[in-house]
Amino acid sequence: MAQRHLSFTSNWLAKHGTVRLPAPHRWIDRCALGSLHAGMTGWAFFPGFRPLGMLLLLAAALNLLRLARWRGGATLAEPLLAVLHLGYLWVLAGAALLGAAILSETVVPGSAAIHALTAGAIGTMVLAVMTRVSLGHTGRALEASQATLLIYLLVNVAAATRIGAAFVTGTPMILLAISGALWVAGFSLFAAKYGPMLWSGRLQQRRTI
Repeated sequence: MAQRHLSFTSNWLAKHGTVRLPAPHRWIDRCALGSLHAGMTGWAFFPGFRPLGMLLLLAAALNLLRLARWRGGATLAEPLLAVLHLGYLWVLAGAALLGAAILSETVVPGSAAIHALTAGAIGTMVLAVMTRVSLGHTGRALEASQATLLIYLLVNVAAATRIGAAFVTGTPMILLAISGALWVAGFSLFAAKYGPMLWSGRLQQRRTI
């Protein structure tokens, strides 16, 4: 998925005349992925092992550097691409929060990390891929409409709100309700906007990024 993400970005930047393209896969990418995979796998089997907390914080830092090399900031004019970078950023946030939670869960609750990885990373990536694929496979231009932008906004604010609720002492029912409502709204809007596209016939013309 990351390689296709990088390919989409490179193709779009080249098409728009950008000289500085994303950096090729090098040792920093191998170190970033290796540390992240090792940290997440280790956490799955030994969730309380404190050295894994440091490893995950290191992995988050290395992957942030890796993400910066992909030149995501240059894709802000094309939200269908920019949202892929945002989805990957949620992975890094989840890894950092998880590392911090292992080191001191009294400061950073473990549930905050889980929701960054699920509601944030998975939620954003799922909608990013579904919107792009729906447009491409129905022969429509790969351009984000206002409704698509709202879909992305809703799911990301829902994730941020849910993570914020993890830091609230007591019972943060208001934040949980807001997060749930935004989440449902985002996916409902996707169904309302993209459902008719998928039911209708494929258009003849198609423009790609």
